[in-house]
Amino acid sequence: MLPLVALGVAVLVTAVAGQGAQYIDPDNGITFWGITDAVHKVTYGYIFPPADSGSTEFIGEIVAPIDTAWAGVSPKGAMLQTILLVAWANGNSVVSSARFATDYVLPTAMSGPVLTNLPTTTVNATHWKWVYRCQNCTTWSTGSLNTNSSGAPAWVWSSAPVDDPSDPQSTFEEHTDFGFYGLDFSSAHTSQADYDNWAAGGTGTPTTTIASTTTTTTTGPTASVAFQATPYDYIIVGAGPGGLVAADRLSEAGKKVIVIERGGPSTWETGGRYAPDWTAGQDVTKFDVPGLFESMFSDSNPFWWCKDITVFAGCLIGGGTSINGGLYWYPADSDFTAVNGWPSSWANHNAYTNKLKAKLPSTDHPSTDGKRYLEQTYTVASALLAAEGYQGITINDNPNFKDHVYGYSAYNFQNGQRAGPVAGYLRTAKARSNFVLKQYTYALNVERDGSTITGVRTNDSSVGPNGIVTLNPNGRVILSAGSFGSARILYRSGIGPTDMISLVQGDATAGPLLPDQSDWINLPVGYNVSDNPSINLVFTHPSVDSYDNWDDIWTDPRTDDASMYNSNRTGVFAQASPRLNFWRAYGGSDKKTRYLQGTVRPGAASWSTTYPFNQTQMFTITVYLSTGITSRGRIGIDAALTARPLVNPWFTDPVDKAVIITAINDLLGGMSNVTGLTLVTPDKDTSITDYVNTYPAASLNSNHWVGSNSIGAVVDENTKVIGTDNLFVIDVSIPSMPMGNPQGAIMSMAEQAVARVLALSGGP
Repeated sequence: MLPLVALGVAVLVTAVAGQGAQYIDPDNGITFWGITDAVHKVTYGYIFPPADSGSTEFIGEIVAPIDTAWAGVSPKGAMLQTILLVAWANGNSVVSSARFATDYVLPTAMSGPVLTNLPTTTVNATHWKWVYRCQNCTTWSTGSLNTNSSGAPAWVWSSAPVDDPSDPQSTFEEHTDFGFYGLDFSSAHTSQADYDNWAAGGTGTPTTTIASTTTTTTTGPTASVAFQATPYDYIIVGAGPGGLVAADRLSEAGKKVIVIERGGPSTWETGGRYAPDWTAGQDVTKFDVPGLFESMFSDSNPFWWCKDITVFAGCLIGGGTSINGGLYWYPADSDFTAVNGWPSSWANHNAYTNKLKAKLPSTDHPSTDGKRYLEQTYTVASALLAAEGYQGITINDNPNFKDHVYGYSAYNFQNGQRAGPVAGYLRTAKARSNFVLKQYTYALNVERDGSTITGVRTNDSSVGPNGIVTLNPNGRVILSAGSFGSARILYRSGIGPTDMISLVQGDATAGPLLPDQSDWINLPVGYNVSDNPSINLVFTHPSVDSYDNWDDIWTDPRTDDASMYNSNRTGVFAQASPRLNFWRAYGGSDKKTRYLQGTVRPGAASWSTTYPFNQTQMFTITVYLSTGITSRGRIGIDAALTARPLVNPWFTDPVDKAVIITAINDLLGGMSNVTGLTLVTPDKDTSITDYVNTYPAASLNSNHWVGSNSIGAVVDENTKVIGTDNLFVIDVSIPSMPMGNPQGAIMSMAEQAVARVLALSGGP
């Protein structure tokens, strides 16, 4: 027999990249149809009995390098409501199971399928190989696999070992990588005699050839399906706030648009189904229920976080707007001024902000009964602020009034549920026939011919040969993958600082996809990054209900609150944890104005004190610096192409730190005016200066990273990447720090940006 490594080589020769093709396993003579993944060098293959036999089985194989901890397949190309097969090596044997999932959680044992390991299943020093017969495997209670048509089967791969390799039903971590490829199932049939021989464990090349029922083209000695990619007027990478606004307006204008999203569903209307048991029977997911926000950081199955970015970033439909606290501020005029880094032509943002407000009005009383709940912290904090001369207002009625003001927290929620761009923009876009949303598709780089972009390369070969989504003549690409994601795509496309592109060049997979070095475009991608430095202050007050620090909201919420929400979307769960926000302007020693923002909420993420206190009465005031901060950092990639901060953006200018220390001292100066108010963290033995100076850098992160593709430096006035003809960026990476939490400013910016793109001549 040939060693397993030889089989890997044989398949690489015969399989057409991105499209499954016929190959013969040299160990057993079985003629499979499948592919070898070019990155992990794992082979996946299928062969079916005659199409007219009425059979519900097939023979398959997975051949993997020995360092593959586990691998799996979905013949239908989905995770939910379909058969999933997984396998791994355990000593000298291969362990396998059929699984099924109804939500994006660990799949469990599937009843019905019968798996039989065939004799050429083996493990050696370099590879493990699973050759199997799968009976009762093409139909199941919720669906079936059409073996007489073309499809896009999926594979998954992991470098993390399963928890108990001897147990076929072992638990394991989420896969490290996944992909799709095109496969003409109608060609992947053999004669009954050959199938019966192989299914019984026999070997030998086929004695009969089954003609394909579809048109094929020939490549060397093997056949593959003719596969033509669908071209688009606009390819948008990322289904976050920038991408969804752009997609809606472009499709509204009649353009043919595809949005490529690396993650999957979030809210119920996007197809998500991940929800706590207590919402059973409700058409909501974790991402719909505002009051579940705090559980985003404690959930044992946090599949929504991007795994290849070292800070919190949302990889799901809606991006960060599907997992954040929902705070939603209409942009102030100062957000789009030259002082804040914008070209003068952007100053009149109101027409675009009004379009945003018409789509997504804010609310500071999201419970459907119009009442506010758990408001003790508002009462206490407003008394503290009033003592310092602050005025209570309805914040979004006065977006330019941001000095010595406070008000109820305003949200992007509607009817007691999370709204955001998913409810406002995706909802209308997906109703149009010229709009396509492609989930679980990872954009690797843009394809370039000099300064002209011709398409986007992805990990999903079902979208086109080699996974490339192509453009119509004069088509355009818009990157909306966020400060880290869009920057990384630019690096991988030969756009950015030389040190970052050189890291890509050194990668065995990404390097060969770079354009010639003479076509690299040197731009300051990743520089000029800012994020709100945030400091938590923890207090107690006898009137405050800490809401059990939000610990049991997922598994064991307060009964009355859960019932109210399920009955009519009222009560505590109709709102996220913030209860009050405030702003104040400060002048620094450098004569520049910086704005302090504060957020008040029940409970606390952490505290540090040696003194006893009543945790049932604790609450947090988080203070940030927003517009006017001068500290900057840099983001980039490492040798593994993982996106990460290279220089942290907090307090690189000491004036920023001095201002926030002054602001905290001012805030605490009014404590004597609020009877019963006690500061827990920092405690009485720690000065504010010492507290800020020793505050952990990782805890300063507000996850409001902006500026990595700054307008005027990386993109021009119309958001086109400098040095390119048809590549644009519309996301949080182009502005400077806005006055408040950025989602409102991002969507207003996107409204104006997409209008500019449409107005440019020479487009599709």
